[in-house]
Amino acid sequence: MRVVSRQSSVVGKIVLLTFIYLSFVTTGFAQTSKPSIAEQANLVTEFDVNGLKVLVKRRPNSPTVAAGLFIRGGARNITDKNAGIENLMLSAATEGSKKFPRETLRRELARTGSSVGSGVNNDYSALSLATTRQNFDRSWEIFTDIALNPAFAAEDIQRARDQISTGLREQETSSDNFLQVLQDRIIYVNHPYANDVSGTLETISHFTAKDLIDFHQKLMQTSRLLLVVVGDIDPKDVQTRVAATLGKLSRGDYKESPLPPLDFSKATLDVTSRTLPTNYIQGVFNAPSPASPDYYAMRVAVAVLNSRVNQEVREKRQLSYAPSAELGSSAANTANIYVTAVDANQSVSVMLNEVNNLKTKLINEETIDGISGHFLTLYYIDQQTNAAQAGELAKYELIGSGWRSAFIFLDKIREVKPAEVQAVAQKYMKNIRFVVIGNQSAINKEIFLQNN
Repeated sequence: MRVVSRQSSVVGKIVLLTFIYLSFVTTGFAQTSKPSIAEQANLVTEFDVNGLKVLVKRRPNSPTVAAGLFIRGGARNITDKNAGIENLMLSAATEGSKKFPRETLRRELARTGSSVGSGVNNDYSALSLATTRQNFDRSWEIFTDIALNPAFAAEDIQRARDQISTGLREQETSSDNFLQVLQDRIIYVNHPYANDVSGTLETISHFTAKDLIDFHQKLMQTSRLLLVVVGDIDPKDVQTRVAATLGKLSRGDYKESPLPPLDFSKATLDVTSRTLPTNYIQGVFNAPSPASPDYYAMRVAVAVLNSRVNQEVREKRQLSYAPSAELGSSAANTANIYVTAVDANQSVSVMLNEVNNLKTKLINEETIDGISGHFLTLYYIDQQTNAAQAGELAKYELIGSGWRSAFIFLDKIREVKPAEVQAVAQKYMKNIRFVVIGNQSAINKEIFLQNN
């Protein structure tokens, strides 16, 4: 979904993989095999079945299997009038299919130790499966029937509708989540991302079974889809299974349209007045997508900035418990600085000073070496599950420069030079657009708009 809790900031954010959990939300299983990162690329087999691209990563001796059927387009698949229809369609589909109505489905999932789920983000959506190797035959049958033949029973649609509506109502009850909502509304004006893939209370309430059936038929074309499977599975076996199921879909002629750039032509400040014990502040700036050559230097730059704002704002001055800097991973990408503070002006002034330091002073090689080690640790933590690995492959295939890039990330980080970090800071960390929830009278506009 588009709204992400800031609680993860407190315990150490894993920014790069955040939208895996937005778009690929099944619970994974811990794995034991740990080949080197370079070797892992050799474990991936790629093939095409009637226009459906398939990636199979074989993990010998892995007791579990994860699969994701990813649908291209995201926000580009919808308009403001049918925002959320893909979210509701997928959620309702996981409630039951024609061969496996809800009660049968729940019984079979429990018996086989499997789970199915769905998720959406601005760039793509997914149906996901997590199961054991022993029960892959049965769970594949369930998974493909959900994908191809969702029941869209009235009670399934209503259950999914109620769950989504509850989440939408809760957006404004959390200041952190509401801050993200406000940011999206401001940053994405006149952009495809303005079409909220989660939906709105108004749109979600009026979709009918026919609406979902028609939309499902529109999306289920092999040219729109990507299948990723990770586990101890023979790629030839997967190819046979796909040919008998998903490969029978019509090919279609889907071509993904390029996204227009976001508007960061000038710095802005938008304040929503609320009586709160602290101010919630986020400053958003332009960023390269995972497909850009600048992405790796920007990852280093934002990691350095995150460390420095934490040191200066939290540790030295004790102005905030969890200041941060984050880089997103969308096709039309952004980065941000974030803080909750009573003294909003001092906190933001300190953070902007650290942004300026990145622009004007070279970091040293040792700093990049340390960040490389940090990313290596996170990589192995994040890649413990098949579900996470499937999501990573899909992300780089769909919005990066191809799935092979998933295995060169650390090498690219190590190649970053201090001058490249300074260059991306100068190129992207400007015209910061601030969104604030809190005490409007306590905000000094000149401080917030000083960065350009």
